[in-house]
Amino acid sequence: MRLEILGSGGALSTPRALCACALCQQARQCGVPYSRSGPSVFVHGPDLIIDTPEDVVSSLARSSVEHIAAGTYSHWHPDHVLGLRLWESLNGDYLGWPAQNRKTPIYLPDRVARDIDEKLGVWESFEFMQRRGLVEIVELGEGERFQVGAYCVTPLALAEEYVFAQLIEGQGRRVFVAADELFGWWPPDDLGHLDVAVLPIGVVEFDLLSGARHYPADHPVLAREATVEQTLAVVRQLDVDRVVLTHISEADQVGYDEALQLQEQWQAEGLPVSMAYDGLLIEV
Repeated sequence: MRLEILGSGGALSTPRALCACALCQQARQCGVPYSRSGPSVFVHGPDLIIDTPEDVVSSLARSSVEHIAAGTYSHWHPDHVLGLRLWESLNGDYLGWPAQNRKTPIYLPDRVARDIDEKLGVWESFEFMQRRGLVEIVELGEGERFQVGAYCVTPLALAEEYVFAQLIEGQGRRVFVAADELFGWWPPDDLGHLDVAVLPIGVVEFDLLSGARHYPADHPVLAREATVEQTLAVVRQLDVDRVVLTHISEADQVGYDEALQLQEQWQAEGLPVSMAYDGLLIEV
């Protein structure tokens, strides 16, 4: 198994549209790894893609991905779903007649399917693609897992019940991918040993190098989003060989060079933490 970070950004990718801050200017000038596209992870082996942000087609174009066997979604938020037209681009036969479309199974916990319909309003797009034979929507009941080749994938509800992590097991390896929304979550005792965990970095309440306050103390985001310190507390409780922190939003102003410094600092403290960047490959 091998993980590929297609996009390491958060709700705001880097560079942000028309932003003139130093972080965004550097990202425009230097590109990857200083730029960060929307949050998406690909798991080689099962060939599973987790989430399709708006720029996922561009992320895939510069990736090592050659085949997508299945897709799944962590939750309904736009930065994780609104690249869903990937499935048209990937599977549609626009020259042949009769068309020889391909079909990809999309596995959705029923809560995620319901939220995409009720909160995001793009469920008809999935149904349209299913009618055209481009996708097969497989809705999963509570606790239901799915199989992709030799790999078993278990969606696990986090403390925020609308969002799911994925536990991917196969070939003697166990990988945990939580794409976002770690607020209030604590590793359960039965999670077991993990080879790799991919986690959202969390909100940068304080500048991670200077210690200066980055968000105002009364900012509402601090009441609903995990902070970096809360994420690191989760890391300390995991039985895991390696942790990769991703979902790094432009608003948090963590550049690639700063990420390397933080990674070195945390590893010196004994934490098995790496910072994600677009295109990062993780051998499991």
